[in-house]
Amino acid sequence: MTAPARQPQTLPQKLIARAAGRSHVAPGEIVSCQVDLALFHDSSGPRRLKPMLEELGAQIWNKDRVVLVMDHYVPAQDEDSRRIVRIARDWAAEQRLPHVYDSVGICHVVLPQKGHIRPGMFCVGGDSHSPTGGAFGAYMFGIGATEMLGVVVTGEIWVRVPRTLRMWWDGKLATGVMAKDMALHMIGRFGMNGGEYQAVEFCGPAVKALSMQERMTLSNLSAEMGAQAGLVAPDETTRQWLLAAGVPDAEIEIEGWSTDEDVDESVASTFRFDASTLAPQVAAPHSPANTRAVGEFADVTVDVAYVGACTGAKLEDLRAAATALRGQRIAAGMRLMVAPASLQDQQAAEAEGVMGILRDAGAELLPNACGACSGYGGSIPDGATVLATTARNFKGRMGSATAQVYLASPYTVAASALRGRITDPREVLA
Repeated sequence: MTAPARQPQTLPQKLIARAAGRSHVAPGEIVSCQVDLALFHDSSGPRRLKPMLEELGAQIWNKDRVVLVMDHYVPAQDEDSRRIVRIARDWAAEQRLPHVYDSVGICHVVLPQKGHIRPGMFCVGGDSHSPTGGAFGAYMFGIGATEMLGVVVTGEIWVRVPRTLRMWWDGKLATGVMAKDMALHMIGRFGMNGGEYQAVEFCGPAVKALSMQERMTLSNLSAEMGAQAGLVAPDETTRQWLLAAGVPDAEIEIEGWSTDEDVDESVASTFRFDASTLAPQVAAPHSPANTRAVGEFADVTVDVAYVGACTGAKLEDLRAAATALRGQRIAAGMRLMVAPASLQDQQAAEAEGVMGILRDAGAELLPNACGACSGYGGSIPDGATVLATTARNFKGRMGSATAQVYLASPYTVAASALRGRITDPREVLA
């Protein structure tokens, strides 16, 4: 009897097939998947899930597979935020949840730092930037509260198998150019719905050369392309990062989690880019898709420079900002706000002298939380022109409906803080 022919698959297909208990899945199929991990935070989680679970009389299917992070409404600044955080803390204690991280950073950064994401996993998150987990070769995407209720009760979710859009980057990034620039360039090219809720895979030599945190930035921003998930195939860089995060080597499986070379064009489209020719990018108000090269914004003056968010304040991002600012002071009248994405990254940056450089340059330090990125905290002045490392610049997104928010990399934000106008960081670094 002849063995069935092998069917080449993409990385997203392989991950979904494993979660569905199948050897192969095809784009367009609807399959039921076992969830390895469910993430939610103080805003998306208990205040919505608790009453629905009580109404159903239902229990959490597996508490060890649930992670709760308090990051959106901390530190609590008013009665409403205190109520939201109190609900989350009380529910976590009542349920005896084993994985709760309170006020130590943003969920998308804390989750991998605590070793919860590994290659081959199938995960969901109660936040639109949950695709960050795809940087580790896991299939992870964001869902709403009603879908999360189903996951929390059953441990399962259905998914329509996506097509794969492969973003292949050749070459090598120049000094002063980061993954944020790569992502903004792709969003500018394809638009915010260009991903068509399919799976994006970032690949090629320039992607393999990126650190884990830079890969996290790419996967995070796949959400702004309208993708369901944004993935990077795991490799030795992934393994070493997870080992440092305390994950046992036996639990890190990188072999086989890649797109087959002979995969058919009907299931995967490839788009090619040259990293070596990429200039720093800037997105103008009020969309990440309003992206052009930094040189086209040289006449834009800036009031506030903001280095924060899961997209732009990880350790690598703080290092980049410090490299541009070292030994210098920000321009007169400028405000530079820095909100490290996690306490762990802040402590590491402190030990390296990075935080000292930022403070010496005139930075104001903000808590390890979502803060102004989610419009909380009131730190963005009305009418200000802001250059931020955040993921989104929708009108009112950072709190003030009258602020004009531009997006850029930490290098570009820091360089612009020195001159009080949008500046090509390569000029400063030279």
